Amino acid sequence: MASDTQAARIEAVRHFNRFYTRAIGVLREGLLDSAFSLAEARVLYELAHRERPTAGALARDLGLDAGYLSRILRRFERKRLITRKPVASDRRAQSIALAADGRAAFRVIDARSRNEVRALLTPLPDAAQATLIGSMSAIERTLSEPDARPSIVLRTHRPGDFGWIVQRHGELYALEYGWDERFEGLVAQIVATIVASFDPRRERCWIAEIDGQRAGSVCLVRKSAAVAQLRLLLVEPAARGVGLGHRLVDECTAFARAAGYRTITLWTQRNLVAARRIYAAAGYELVASESHARFGHALVGETWELSLK
Repeated sequence: MASDTQAARIEAVRHFNRFYTRAIGVLREGLLDSAFSLAEARVLYELAHRERPTAGALARDLGLDAGYLSRILRRFERKRLITRKPVASDRRAQSIALAADGRAAFRVIDARSRNEVRALLTPLPDAAQATLIGSMSAIERTLSEPDARPSIVLRTHRPGDFGWIVQRHGELYALEYGWDERFEGLVAQIVATIVASFDPRRERCWIAEIDGQRAGSVCLVRKSAAVAQLRLLLVEPAARGVGLGHRLVDECTAFARAAGYRTITLWTQRNLVAARRIYAAAGYELVASESHARFGHALVGETWELSLK
């Protein structure tokens, strides 16, 4: 069964690669209707954004074979796109820079690339664009070396955060699940109730930040003297896959214990698979369910509880 799952995942990645290379046009003989291959265009980009790198540094950072890169650079030199000069500290190495013709060639490719990306994004609504960019960031972060992954900062709420919580719940759940504005209205009501009677001794709202940008949220509020309620768990698409949801739920558990609660309860939906997995991993148990259509779809609401005894 495990091998079947792995095979399916491998095929899913290969399918995405085929789709994306077609979408961005890298299979064309000349990238962006130019005379340059994808690798050549990438070398031009690096030379345009770096201060006289050596061929060795380019090969290492781009993951290119040294011989292949050498052939690219010789072609550039024949076309007078680059200049080279010895490195003072190592006479065997040469630093490389774009010549005037090279800078002109890069400007053409760069402008065409921006126009193609603009054409790809423009038909999409803002929320879809944000999800697309967030998903790209998630892929990059997941495939990066562990020490290259951004640090996550959890902080308490401040002015502007609750408005963001309402907006992002409305946008993301509409985009990902098709829920209508009644869900956003419910979130606004929950936020209004929290703000009106917030007790910092027994209630807490956390905002997660990655690189200074909001990436998630959760609130723990008083339901009764012995019961706390977990509300408004949200993880941005760009921040998924790094354990942020688990951290937010764990913060709620630790705070609830310290505040003297005996139980944490929450309400979620059966189709929110990722959230349900987080709750189950934290020790929550499903205690009740009911069918409803509050957000424009046939849903099954679920109540989960965590005993803190």
